[in-house]
Amino acid sequence: MLRFFIVFLAIQATLFTAELTPPVQKAIVIPFTESIASLSAWLVKLFDSGVIAYSNVIRDQDSGFAVAIEAGCNGVEATIVLVAAMLAMPAPWKLKLMGIGGGFLAIQIMNLLRIITLFYLGQWNKTAFDWAHLYIWQALIMLDVLIVFLIWLRFLPEKEAPQGAAHAG
Repeated sequence: MLRFFIVFLAIQATLFTAELTPPVQKAIVIPFTESIASLSAWLVKLFDSGVIAYSNVIRDQDSGFAVAIEAGCNGVEATIVLVAAMLAMPAPWKLKLMGIGGGFLAIQIMNLLRIITLFYLGQWNKTAFDWAHLYIWQALIMLDVLIVFLIWLRFLPEKEAPQGAAHAG
């Protein structure tokens, strides 16, 4: 457990540091965030044609209300936590890569739901938007990370006990 914790923290520190560097921001994070805004707007347009996306912003043309998807709102940080946890676990690389891929999708699907609900909630009530943005959705995204990790753990092969070790039960 101590090994997991130390490796988990080291991987997180490395990935969060890399994420904050200008080259990674420019090449990966900003384009990714803009694609999340575009995808969110595309999904909203299925039901509401008055929505546009530009850069990292989704705007309702009728009301003028807009949300900007900033750092911390793009799912990158939640994904880093999940990736660090999966890489820190002693597991076959195939399972790690499958878990990271599936976890990334689960986080981004939840994040799209988050962005769209906040977009509509903000048009309805600013106080409710702020509360949902700062508290409810922050907790739900991290709960998503935890649930994905726990489900992934169930697929890991069990380690055999060393020879001569007593078995309980």
